[in-house]
Amino acid sequence: MRKWLVVAAASALAFTACKKSETVKSSPSATIGAEQIIEASNDGWLSYGRTYDEQRHSPLTQVNTDNVSQLGLAWSFDLNSSRGIEATPIINNGIMYVTSTFNVVYALDARTGEELWSYEPEIDMVQASNACCDLVNRGVAIWGDKVFTATIDGRLVALNAKTGSVIWEKLTIDKSKPYTITGAPRVIKGKVIIGNGGAELGVRGYISAYDAKTGHMDWRFYTVPGNPEDGFENDTMAMAAETWNGEWWTAGGGGTAWDAMAYDPDLDLLYFGVGNGSPWNQSIRSPEGGDNLFLSSMVAVRPDTGEYVWHYQTTPGETWDYTATQHLILADLEINGETRKVIMQAPKNGFFYVIDRESGKFISAKNFVDVNWATHIDQETGRPVEIEAARYYDKEPYLQLPGPLGAHNWHPMSFSPDTGLVYIPAQEAPWVYGNRADYKHIPGTWNTGTDFTIALLPSDRATFKALKSMVKGRLLAWDPVKQEAAWSFEHNGPWNGGILSTAGNLVFQGTGDAHFAAYNAKTGDQLWKFFSQSGIVAAPVTYELDEEQYVAVASGYGGSYVLGYGGVMPSGSDFNSGRVLVFKLGADSQLPAPEAEHIPEFDLPDPVDISAEALTKGHQAYANSCVVCHGDHAFASGLVPNLQYSGITRDPDLWQEVVRDGMLAENGMPKFSDVYDTDTVEAIRAYVISEARKGRDQTFYNTIDD
Repeated sequence: MRKWLVVAAASALAFTACKKSETVKSSPSATIGAEQIIEASNDGWLSYGRTYDEQRHSPLTQVNTDNVSQLGLAWSFDLNSSRGIEATPIINNGIMYVTSTFNVVYALDARTGEELWSYEPEIDMVQASNACCDLVNRGVAIWGDKVFTATIDGRLVALNAKTGSVIWEKLTIDKSKPYTITGAPRVIKGKVIIGNGGAELGVRGYISAYDAKTGHMDWRFYTVPGNPEDGFENDTMAMAAETWNGEWWTAGGGGTAWDAMAYDPDLDLLYFGVGNGSPWNQSIRSPEGGDNLFLSSMVAVRPDTGEYVWHYQTTPGETWDYTATQHLILADLEINGETRKVIMQAPKNGFFYVIDRESGKFISAKNFVDVNWATHIDQETGRPVEIEAARYYDKEPYLQLPGPLGAHNWHPMSFSPDTGLVYIPAQEAPWVYGNRADYKHIPGTWNTGTDFTIALLPSDRATFKALKSMVKGRLLAWDPVKQEAAWSFEHNGPWNGGILSTAGNLVFQGTGDAHFAAYNAKTGDQLWKFFSQSGIVAAPVTYELDEEQYVAVASGYGGSYVLGYGGVMPSGSDFNSGRVLVFKLGADSQLPAPEAEHIPEFDLPDPVDISAEALTKGHQAYANSCVVCHGDHAFASGLVPNLQYSGITRDPDLWQEVVRDGMLAENGMPKFSDVYDTDTVEAIRAYVISEARKGRDQTFYNTIDD
């Protein structure tokens, strides 16, 4: 719990809007264009996936299986936050560009970690509170002499790479709607490409291209059709609308393109992944079914114009939050004696896809984890063969694998041309899907159409332990040609970091239990491990300067799993030590000692005099609105305050001011006056207090396996 859980109203969310700071120290920066990213010299890491194919594989060999045990910490840099650090560091001309929480951008000397400059945008926390899955971002892009960052409140900002000063800034969203941005931009042919998030809260997805020099928007591709009465933007949207029915546009439709992209310069195709429907429940969104294009799809467009070329849909008629926004990798594979240009993806739904990237035609797919929503993918049609019970909305609730956290979430994979294997941060996390009978669309709140109450973890120890045993995480080496596992390494739980592979026959990955490790790329043997203090979800990079190879990763635990389940399934991560960690052979620097564990003592709050019916109502409201930030069983992870301990919970009037009236809206706590009346808000408080009085504290959850 540490310092986040101090019982004080002022710390109710502990968010602080950032202020812009100017140059600390200027440093030269070489200009970047497509040629540099395509050629990908060893001294840098110039794009999110290193190269446009997003393979995240380095040809560097100085650090290898023979000497990786000699790897040590060269330097570290304190990011002044540990909340949801998901950035991939970008390195060019000896300078590292990395982001922290609230989109703070740092330029660091890649040899020493010395800060050269920082840029701190003034985040609109009211808009940022729309983030479904924590206040995260995945880093910057570079092009020419500029650094580009996309902010959680929907802006795209171009910075001078030498000084950090703002060159231009563009708002990419309609701020009256609950859009956010968490993904890293990509720059292709002088255009900065960025999507957005917000499908859970009810928006219409799109991806946009902005001129890198001027910030002018060149094109926008909508991922789902809008209201037919308004007319369609193009023939592609008219085609997509034929796969929808009902009044889907009233809840936005979803389909946000919030992360994955790749580019093939030879084919001149930009590929991106599309997210889930809004609401999840298809029987509400599109009552008579249909594929609902382009939900859960890979889409290929022309980067100059945004013109549609092809799509492949991984989950037709998506109804489980099975996004296809997970990492996309381009490669040339020999399949049945023929070299095929392929695009590969392991989306949330649990199947690994190999698709022809020229045509979008299906090649193969096999499940890489246990699944029980479909038996297989039909080889002729490329469509899943569903298990009937999985369409929960007209049936009984269904315990399903994967759940909405996915068999693979946003954490990047890697592909090694040396081994022919894809390395996946795979996981298993079940979920009970059930219809929400009282659903109505309320803009700006979670609009899933499913009943989160039945998906909460059980209270009794035996059932909790049984369900917890089903939650797993592993590093999985997958053969995309044979469509089978080559090896796997089991972790202590899910939600582990992204992957880097190298020609030194190594695979690097950080874990939720605060370690960074290297593995033999061919066998999966763990060869080296470093205690990082904070859990790691970001992906590592490597670069070479002065004939020395460095390996770098940003640490800091967060995201949807941690917010929802980090309290009841603690990982052992310190939530106060987000850093950039940089390693090289023979180094021996040490991290500062972690803060001492401190669990505050507090008196149990007095019970609320409320009927059992009202308490149930509070439980349902908490499950469908509060659990995503404040944790299952109202037991927070430490990223946000634990409501069981909070002084706000003990003061009914202050509770109303914060939860219903929006007293802390500018700190990131949304107001719920348009969602719940005062009686329901008081019932939520009663539920939180009832959970506090049950005594299932951190000790209970930490010793659940005893």
